[in-house]
Amino acid sequence: MQAARPIFLLLATMVILFSPYRTVMAAEQVWPRTVEHEAGEITLKAKPVRIVSTTPSITGILLAMGAPLVATAATTPSPLTDNKGFFLQWAEVADERGVEVLYPNLEFDMEAIIGFEPDLLIASATGADSVVQHYSELKAQGIPTLVVNYSNQSWQEIATELGTALGLEDGTGATIARFDAKVAEVAATITPPSEPVTIVGYNIGNSYSVGRISSPQSQLLQALGFKVDGLPDTVAKDVTRRSDFDFISHENLSAAITGKSIFLLRGSQNDVQALLEDPVLANLPAVRDHNVYPLGPSSFRIDYYSGLQMIEAVASNFRK
Repeated sequence: MQAARPIFLLLATMVILFSPYRTVMAAEQVWPRTVEHEAGEITLKAKPVRIVSTTPSITGILLAMGAPLVATAATTPSPLTDNKGFFLQWAEVADERGVEVLYPNLEFDMEAIIGFEPDLLIASATGADSVVQHYSELKAQGIPTLVVNYSNQSWQEIATELGTALGLEDGTGATIARFDAKVAEVAATITPPSEPVTIVGYNIGNSYSVGRISSPQSQLLQALGFKVDGLPDTVAKDVTRRSDFDFISHENLSAAITGKSIFLLRGSQNDVQALLEDPVLANLPAVRDHNVYPLGPSSFRIDYYSGLQMIEAVASNFRK
């Protein structure tokens, strides 16, 4: 037994030396590091330990990664948030970790930021929570700022980008793997319809839209085994705005929906009922057959937490 011990230690050492985990650990310990981002380049002298987020759209990703987040900007309280303005999908996690409100109602507050003494600020290049217009002010105050564009990336891509910047490669990889495992687990327990589905943004702020096949919501449905239809070419000329969704008028919505089932972005059962009662859509097969399903209130933007909620919303209607 004593002879076996040195051999075991040698083997264990070799596993550590040559394992991918060691590579990640080594990468996490390399400081300083220079990171390119949407507003230029930043050099971080050491691994951040006091991060603030001015973008609630990315806060959930930071929490899922296990980032040392001390405060986040809050949006205006609504049915999608708690009373502080934290999005419901991650509000409880933020509270458990002692994350404070950086400033309320997305109203930029330099004094509040300075008061938290962050060693890194995460900002967005786009969206209602963007503070990129204050980037030069933040630099002048000596606040290290990393700007991320969440409009053209999945949450996994954003997490990977941030994980590399923050020295959280290992935790980020584990988070993504955990999410992928959940997708695979749920996919094995549901029976998607054989015909394609369409994701619809129905009367959200008086707007109407159809999810593109490349949208995060469509990608998640496809990972669960659904076939997703985007906007047909015949109505492409009627699109008024494009992002992850193609926006069209209410009168053109019927022609834009080709799926035999409909999933409602940010939808609840009340939204399902409203769509089913819409005379403009009455002749759609999905409406006639009552194949209309909500994706849940948090599905408007997919991160780790809202993604899990969307998975459960879908599974609840298609379990074997």
